[in-house]
Amino acid sequence: MLLIKNGKILTMSGCNYETGSVLIKDKKIIEVGEQIVADEQEITETIDAAGSWVMPGLIEAHCHIGITEEKKGFEGDDCNEMKEPITPYIRGVDAINPMDSAFHNAICSGITSVMVGPGSSNVVGGQFTFLKTNGRCIDEMVVLEPAAMKIALGENPKTNYNDMDKMPTTRMTISAMLREELFEAKQYLKKKKQAQEKGKDFEEEFRKECWIPVLNKEIPLKAHVHRTDDILTVIRIAKEFDVNLTLDHCTEGHLIPEHIKNSGFPAILGPAIASRSKIEVQNMDFKTAGILHKAGVKVAITTDHPVSRIQYLPICAGFAAKEGLGIEEGLKAITINAAEICQVGHRVGSLESGKDADIAIFDGNPMETFTKTLYTIIDGEIVYNHKNKEKKRDQVDDPKNE
Repeated sequence: MLLIKNGKILTMSGCNYETGSVLIKDKKIIEVGEQIVADEQEITETIDAAGSWVMPGLIEAHCHIGITEEKKGFEGDDCNEMKEPITPYIRGVDAINPMDSAFHNAICSGITSVMVGPGSSNVVGGQFTFLKTNGRCIDEMVVLEPAAMKIALGENPKTNYNDMDKMPTTRMTISAMLREELFEAKQYLKKKKQAQEKGKDFEEEFRKECWIPVLNKEIPLKAHVHRTDDILTVIRIAKEFDVNLTLDHCTEGHLIPEHIKNSGFPAILGPAIASRSKIEVQNMDFKTAGILHKAGVKVAITTDHPVSRIQYLPICAGFAAKEGLGIEEGLKAITINAAEICQVGHRVGSLESGKDADIAIFDGNPMETFTKTLYTIIDGEIVYNHKNKEKKRDQVDDPKNE
């Protein structure tokens, strides 16, 4: 057992404690409360979190960590298959390298889980996976696979395929190609069900089977959209084919908040800390999150790592909080909201009995720049301890160690 005591507990589930404790056993949270009575002989380690904020581990809801590796160039960049515009059958999980140094940066920042997958050069980019940030074997890190199907509208697929002098080069064609792919997938599923009902043999197609979880609403379309027209187009297509959807980036969402609210789909906003490098992000602003939240949209925040580095996730949430989202919703945007949008809220995102013991302990509000991560705990294991980092620094600075 691991006991965290005397901390300011922010559960993200509606009940907080100015001074409380969290009890962990067998990778799970056993109890959260003001006073926890436990057999001291069973407790193997205790963290005194007096004066600290104890929270669920932070969650990055959209990034390319381990797929676009830092400092590796072409050899470490597996983010986009840019030779074919429709690639639903490729799986991000097959390209995630847990040895990417950005995983260490994430852990040191209290980020315990991430949603990772292909980039946005293709109309259909492939499958995302949701995983923990600690580990060496990707199969042992996975929480949900597949977790979403990536699609992209707007400048990225337009630019990529225009440079090759092939389709798609217009927004009309991007939408048409996406509709055609969804239509064919729907016909495929219909034929498969009919064959199963009649007890007939059915020859499965590798490039169509990957759509079944989307059509059955088990996973959403994960849509790269920036401009209002692209946002509204992808909502239209999702409604047409009766599939779930997340609006990723949603840069101009603040211009059409009621339309997004009425759609019922959530938004993953960012990376607003990056430059306005493209025409479609000219209206990028941290105020978008607050406006959408006030309209009734569930929002999460993303760095889109490596567009912005993953360790700046809580700072991005802080800017959004400052510009209208507020502190409580800012913290939710990188914990429970992100978990629920990624369909893993039953496992992570809040401190509740039965959930995974993924916990971050800070010496203050993590959305403030001077705040330090003191501990990061994943599956009940302490994977980062700031005291050990300070000890190593002192040893390096000590003349005796030269």
